[in-house]
Amino acid sequence: MPLYEYRKNAENRIELSEEHLKDFVAGNEAVYASIIDRAGKASRGKTARVAIDGWYGVNFDILIRELTETARGAGLSVEALHTSDLFRPKEEIDRYRKTYETDDPSFGWVNETGVIEDVMDDGAIRALAARLRGGDSASDILVVYGPGAAVKALEAEYDLRIYADFTMQPMLWQMWGGTLIPFGTTRPDSDYYWKMYYYCDFYLLYRQKKNAFASMDLYIDAVDRGNLKMLGSGAYNAMIDNVVKQPIKQVKILQPGPWGAYRYHDLWEVEGLECNAWNELAGIELSVLVDVGAEELINIPAQNVMQRPVEMVGEYVHRTYPDLMPLQVWLDDGYFPEPVSWERSSMPIHNHPGTDYVKRNFNEPLGRYETYYIVESYKGSSTWMGYKEDADLEEWERLCRDSENRTVIPDWENYIRRWDSNVGDLFLIPPGTTHGHGGNQMILEMDTGPSVAGTEYSFFTYDFARNTWDDTKKTMTAPPMRMHLDHSFRNQKWIRENRVKDHHRARPLTIEGNGRFRKDRYSTLPEMPFHIERIFMEERAENDTEGKFMQIVTLTEGERVTIESLRDPSRRTTIERLQACIVPAGFGPHRYINESGRHAMVVIIRLKKG
Repeated sequence: MPLYEYRKNAENRIELSEEHLKDFVAGNEAVYASIIDRAGKASRGKTARVAIDGWYGVNFDILIRELTETARGAGLSVEALHTSDLFRPKEEIDRYRKTYETDDPSFGWVNETGVIEDVMDDGAIRALAARLRGGDSASDILVVYGPGAAVKALEAEYDLRIYADFTMQPMLWQMWGGTLIPFGTTRPDSDYYWKMYYYCDFYLLYRQKKNAFASMDLYIDAVDRGNLKMLGSGAYNAMIDNVVKQPIKQVKILQPGPWGAYRYHDLWEVEGLECNAWNELAGIELSVLVDVGAEELINIPAQNVMQRPVEMVGEYVHRTYPDLMPLQVWLDDGYFPEPVSWERSSMPIHNHPGTDYVKRNFNEPLGRYETYYIVESYKGSSTWMGYKEDADLEEWERLCRDSENRTVIPDWENYIRRWDSNVGDLFLIPPGTTHGHGGNQMILEMDTGPSVAGTEYSFFTYDFARNTWDDTKKTMTAPPMRMHLDHSFRNQKWIRENRVKDHHRARPLTIEGNGRFRKDRYSTLPEMPFHIERIFMEERAENDTEGKFMQIVTLTEGERVTIESLRDPSRRTTIERLQACIVPAGFGPHRYINESGRHAMVVIIRLKKG
């Protein structure tokens, strides 16, 4: 699946002390020279033993080659050992993964407790530990590099422990392109695919990262292999401490798809993007750019800010859903300069699973509870939701199963209810509700994020048997999407239009205001775990996380709004229209300042419990 990153105004500016900034190094030559210098000092004249652990996607081969060349230029020799020799044979790793891949063609089973040592060879680890302990090398520097280099049995044997990090999106580009190097090998594996990562390897990497961070001496942002950035562990931890004390902007992603539209042409310049469907504004799979007060930005995965879980999501969420960032926000494009058919402008007809369903079927902690807030509407603006009162639902299921999205269901509109929509409308979409964006509108999609890894849970039922987007040809000529019919119909609540009209079309109720600002809260349903709120302001307004409610805020009207802490006004950030940011639970009382001189409105998602 193609995707594009958009970095404009995504920087998070913090201040590090001068002492910590001394530990910041940018540029490959400077990074390697610093590593060599630190290794020599730590080893006290003996062979320096160095671990470079890291995430999938890091180009360890180039890193080690350039490090070796830098050392040679300084008159030092390097012996490099790749961690592939520490892993079990590929066949055994594949058998281990099979439990989590499952036979389900579309989803897997989360590896809830696994660690990277599960797929490593105990004997090889013991032998390496003994060698490190004995200093058995004729070289000046002995480097062990690759995922798992600093597992618990080895970490104490090194003079210097480094973690090289990588963000989700460029790693996915490698996986989809067949160039990703997984565990136990030094070469790309073209057979490696997304279920191996999302349901198994992610969790092994994530738990090893948390373990490695506890003893890490140096952190490397290795996303741009031509321009590495490095921080000492003290500076890195100070960076994270500062990031979670202020609103956090992320690098959003834009993705083409079968119903992709064109409003983005008027809003953002994204090189290479020629069709725009799903846009993620805030969530666990996006990256975070940090300006630490130096000339270069640090790019970290969003999972890293979850190192401070109570500050980020509050005590209740941390205790109930460990490691989970439970909310996410998307923006769905739907503008067409010329009229098109519903079969072109509409999302797939689909539904989402609840918490019980994802726990039982995928071992995930939280279901997918969703809302559509209409940000912009154009002629024909519409949303599909629920079944018509007189629809024969058994016949609908039969038609979908017979079609399997390969043949057209000519009378599909006789089954699915279409709703006209306008700006400010909010649709509540609890699990099992058949729905889909109908086009001719921009939707702010606010929902729960069920997965620590960012796995998507939408059960597609019918996608009009249409071709989808081919990003190489830049045409709608790729094969039709695969449906999830068994999950979709097992998960169905068979909700009809009268229930949608009476219960799923939420209305805003004013809960605070004085004429210069107004805070609304939309009506809700008992099963929905979050509130949707919005704040209208002329100049400014105030709000509060109460120390326990992480919020995601999107500017839907106005040009620029600054979010500023009342306790410490230096903790602040500015978002632009249709940009979101995460306000950590610990942020507390804060104000919104309208920078545009006209009215502004922010829309907010926050959990009910905290």
